Amino acid sequence: MANMGRLQTNDLEIGATEAVQQHYSRHVVATKPVSQRKLDFEHARPRWLRECMAEATGVFFYVFPGIAAITTFTLNAASPLGVTAFGGIFQIGWGFAIGISFAIITCASTSGGHFNPAITICFAVWQGFPWRKVPYYIFSQIFGAFMAGLLLMGMYWPEIQAFKTESITAGKGLVYNGGPASILCTFPNPTQTNLGYLFLTEFFVDSYIGIVIWACLDPANPFVSAQSAPFAIGLAYATMVWGFADIAISTNLARDLGTRIVAAIFFGGESFSYLNYSWIAILVNIPATLFATGYYEFLMRDSLSKIAKGHALHEHGEDGLHRHITRTGMIETGSANAIKDGQNGSDDLYKQDTV
Repeated sequence: MANMGRLQTNDLEIGATEAVQQHYSRHVVATKPVSQRKLDFEHARPRWLRECMAEATGVFFYVFPGIAAITTFTLNAASPLGVTAFGGIFQIGWGFAIGISFAIITCASTSGGHFNPAITICFAVWQGFPWRKVPYYIFSQIFGAFMAGLLLMGMYWPEIQAFKTESITAGKGLVYNGGPASILCTFPNPTQTNLGYLFLTEFFVDSYIGIVIWACLDPANPFVSAQSAPFAIGLAYATMVWGFADIAISTNLARDLGTRIVAAIFFGGESFSYLNYSWIAILVNIPATLFATGYYEFLMRDSLSKIAKGHALHEHGEDGLHRHITRTGMIETGSANAIKDGQNGSDDLYKQDTV
């Protein structure tokens, strides 16, 4: 017999309403109790496996919509409807942006939501992320992009095969910007033979995104909430796609290397050797993001606000913090406001809630 209690009109049914329960006076019908078997299983499950799967899944969620949008546009670019029906760079930018947002929403609570080898390395350099985790995070990220490329090839296989035949018949080959291999990874235009120019373009784009990411993740930043950060980060990627995708950008080592391996499998080794460009697409992301996050850490970070809002501690505790304020003699307006907003009383001005 059905549980008649679930028919109460003042209850909200189990589902998405659980996430917004705090905003409603009504309550969500309770889920079934958690079994001991489930708790034992989750306890026995290795933490590293959860983190790896979250990073791989997040990169998949980010890469797949983006390359699917590229594929749709590329395969239909020559049709009479062309860009009008199947989008263009604007659609591609949104594909990556929303994909990144969903990746963060879905997986960041499990692994921290790096989804980029350069970001993982920056967390290890600046924020104390364990170096022992860096290799398997990076492997998982590349694997996620690889699986996205592989699935795309399977889903679009008949159309890609027809496009390959058409491209070979026209004497264009398979690896070039706008060709079959370019649905998976980036290639420069034939006229872009200046590697220095391509390097600087990629370095700027990755630095721009890196600064935005670091600002969004700064707990002292009053303009970005936990709810808006995924969309702000996604829009940073989209902005660079809209501005620079037509002159070859990669933006993420994992996104490029994972799909480039798939391109090499299906379209040949020229996917790595074409115009000697692949090293820029794969490697520039790391130094550019290190530069961007270093720029933020050295020139823009306000650690006093971070401490005041309860997201960090002074290395010598409250005594060390008071000594610092006494020694410096004054507090910048921004930090002072943060401390004022964060205080609960004069006796716990710098109280730390959680780390």
